[in-house]
Amino acid sequence: MDASTQLVLIISLLLLGLLIQQRRASAFFAVAALACYALDMVDTNELLSVLTNQGVVTLVLLLVASFALERTQLVYSMSRKLFSKKPKHARASTLTMAGLLSSVLSNTAVVAALITPIKRNGKVAPSKLLIPLSYISIAGGTLTLVGTSTNLIINAQMVESGMASLGFFDFTLVGLGALAAVAFAVSVCHYILPTRWPKDNDEEHYFVEAMVSDDSPLVNKSVEENGLRTLENFFLAEIVRDGRLISPVRPFHHIRAGDKLLFSGQVSKLDSLAIIEGIEIFAHREGYPTDNLVEVLIKPGSVLVGKNLQNMRFRSRFDAAVVAIRRQGETLSGKLGDIKLRAGDFLTLATGPDFNTRPNLARNFFVLSDLTTDRVITGWRQILTLGGFIGALSTSIIMGIPLLKPLIFYVAAMLITKTLLTNDIKQRFPYELVGIVLGALIIALAFLNTGLSASIASAAQTALAGQALWITLIGVYLLTLITTELITNNAAAAMVFPIALGIAEGLGVSPMPFIMATAFAASGSFISPFGYQTNLMVFNAGQYKLKHFLMCGVPTSICYGVAVLCLIPVVFPF
Repeated sequence: MDASTQLVLIISLLLLGLLIQQRRASAFFAVAALACYALDMVDTNELLSVLTNQGVVTLVLLLVASFALERTQLVYSMSRKLFSKKPKHARASTLTMAGLLSSVLSNTAVVAALITPIKRNGKVAPSKLLIPLSYISIAGGTLTLVGTSTNLIINAQMVESGMASLGFFDFTLVGLGALAAVAFAVSVCHYILPTRWPKDNDEEHYFVEAMVSDDSPLVNKSVEENGLRTLENFFLAEIVRDGRLISPVRPFHHIRAGDKLLFSGQVSKLDSLAIIEGIEIFAHREGYPTDNLVEVLIKPGSVLVGKNLQNMRFRSRFDAAVVAIRRQGETLSGKLGDIKLRAGDFLTLATGPDFNTRPNLARNFFVLSDLTTDRVITGWRQILTLGGFIGALSTSIIMGIPLLKPLIFYVAAMLITKTLLTNDIKQRFPYELVGIVLGALIIALAFLNTGLSASIASAAQTALAGQALWITLIGVYLLTLITTELITNNAAAAMVFPIALGIAEGLGVSPMPFIMATAFAASGSFISPFGYQTNLMVFNAGQYKLKHFLMCGVPTSICYGVAVLCLIPVVFPF
């Protein structure tokens, strides 16, 4: 078996692994890269050059800088003023702000900051605004080089291929057209989204566990006698006794010592449950107070997915105890510790003093509520954070120097002044993303070294001889779009880039249109609620169903694609 065939086999297995197990993307890319190295498709010098790739280092520094930018008061102070206007103006202002901020900040952070103000506003139904918020933030990320990690991955691969680094505004003209197309689509889709306002019982599906103590006055009395049927904020749904589930609970059922009582209700009213004499909330048994609860959303790549709390040593991992669980569209059953967790589950946590410093926190959760006030950067540190970032970008643009150099000084200044702490970096470091990028760069080198890239170029030249170039451009775009909906945006960009480059070389034309088609298609995940992090966040927060994403995502994807494919050949001629 020659080297090209071996590489095709490696890539096929990589794609299969990504389709089956998306959350292990970085591991699959790492294994594929090591296989290329082991089979001498890439030598040691090339491997080391990838590890010091300028684009990768720039990507890491930008992500590190974003940790501090997300903690400033900018997004939160602006969001508080959004809904002081008329509903139509409030909607336009919210989406405009989301699009602009997403061009320089993490769109995940922007959406997370805006979800709560949107849910609490009294002028625009949140269900009318949350899907548009996600779509606009995705499109906003395509405006600049630093707007989305996908653009930075493409740039890193270009640098590794010997091409010039992309400029900060190289994406902007096409990105503005894409953003306008998405804005048009969501303005129309707004009318087909349900009108759903939050109700007082929005938390009714939170599942809370309490244990009956041995000396409880509830023991040997019925549910009705103990008044457990008339609780204002909670409903006694089930009882777990000696491993056996009693459900539904009837008024005549008697309470015994050691029973686990499973309530469904409003977790914000937990104190009204905790004051019942003779029962103990799980968090209290673990020694955690419940006066400062934190709500988190389980990420798709979390180690908790598919596992239950009992076997995960949750306390030692996160210094927290699970007070309640909520799963969108489903009523949970059984003991909290036995429930198999899923991506998108909401957990309410009682946290210990070390919770904020745990390095695995950001890899497993979206934190949906503020942790402590001292996490917000204010005063002169906020000025340094915002001013320094703008200064670094301006220096790169005006002086025409690589962004890497001013970023090094910017991040160093924040570390020296303790505006950014090493714990922040350890907690949020994007190991998964860096693993994907490095693996993709090594595989791209293997494409070149084995001659597979030349074979693709030759095949493309033969197959597409006499065909219009725009047909090939559409093909590259659709290939990337399908890949990003099936796996992830970053993995799609990493995998399709060498193919797009090979096609351009085979046709003897500029690779830029095909590279840009790959970049924009990889960012165009609108159809699946699970294809992009912001989609998953609003899917749960807005209580949407899959049909809502299909009804809005398909026309949005079409509008976005048409705009991108029309503009790319104009801005980046063949």
